[in-house]
Amino acid sequence: MSVNYSHCLVYVTAADAEEARLIGRAMVEARLAACANVFPQMVPIFLWEGEIGEGSESVVIMKTTRERAEELIAAVEAMHSYECPCAVILPLAGGSRAFLDWISHETVPQGDA
Repeated sequence: MSVNYSHCLVYVTAADAEEARLIGRAMVEARLAACANVFPQMVPIFLWEGEIGEGSESVVIMKTTRERAEELIAAVEAMHSYECPCAVILPLAGGSRAFLDWISHETVPQGDA
């Protein structure tokens, strides 16, 4: 089944709240995201290099368009401290038309506005 969506969330984990804030702010300033929400503390439990790990991370969730999502992920990867950062696209099946229109408006590249 093919999913057709125009807007998405990009979910990114970060080493701490400061890194999550820096990533979120940079993506909004670059107009790659209309908004970034930082969740300052979570406990990840994960497998890495054959070992179970547990630690502390932060999450940043960014609202963007399908057209800007890959560029946003590339920008996140370029500034992220992790060797293998979690940066995934979560398609939005729908939502408030006014909110989705706002995302579209705020993610237009500066020269195209």
